[in-house]
Amino acid sequence: MKKLYLDDIRIPQTEGWNIVRNYDDFVAWVRLNGVPDEVSFDHDLGEDVAKAKVEAGMSKRKAREEKKYAKSGYDAAKWLGEYCIENNTPFPTWNVHSANPVGKANIEAYIQNVIKHQNKL
Repeated sequence: MKKLYLDDIRIPQTEGWNIVRNYDDFVAWVRLNGVPDEVSFDHDLGEDVAKAKVEAGMSKRKAREEKKYAKSGYDAAKWLGEYCIENNTPFPTWNVHSANPVGKANIEAYIQNVIKHQNKL
């Protein structure tokens, strides 16, 4: 069973997850391994990039500003939804573990719409 966990900071509570920390790694993982059987989304990504920039000498304020431009878990869910539709593949079992309530609701609503669309086909 292939399980994919998208989060820039957290580590899954259970074993067996493949962890990706950002949008680009998420897309690359799916292209290399195929649609996972299960995926868990975080919404806010980019903390790892901001931390690296601070360690390289950037101010924390500037790094926080740049973090705002990182693609989110919502972007990853949209990409996966489009990928599944284009490849006639069912959207995998999913969950959103984000602490951001608005971001979580947006991801959930998007995925539910993808699944409704696929069920009509």
